[in-house]
Amino acid sequence: MPRLTTNAGGRQGSDQAGEHPPQAAVVQYERRDAWVVAAHGAYDLHSIPPLADALDAAARKHPKVVLDASGVVFADSTFLNLLILAHQAGTLRVAAPPRQLQRLFEITGADTVLEIRETVDDAAVS
Repeated sequence: MPRLTTNAGGRQGSDQAGEHPPQAAVVQYERRDAWVVAAHGAYDLHSIPPLADALDAAARKHPKVVLDASGVVFADSTFLNLLILAHQAGTLRVAAPPRQLQRLFEITGADTVLEIRETVDDAAVS
């Protein structure tokens, strides 16, 4: 099974104005028959490694993985690439993506590939 991690290191990125995006954080827990990885904050090349590691470990140990995306405030193509890799590695469902992520999925066509659900509970039981 391919690893879902990147070579980015674990550095936090910042924008051009010197402001720091919300720090990325990952929380994991079991819900019904699924393992939930809840992502919070902004995800880009520099902040993706902890989420990639969490999804990789979850895919190796659990038959059904749910990404709770409700706390994601920013995501770029690095995040999208990670979701595609995780989808290819096992059963991944994306739950409660905020509007910005929904739009990213629609524009790229990822919404036709990824299994997207409105809530974590919907994703855990489907």
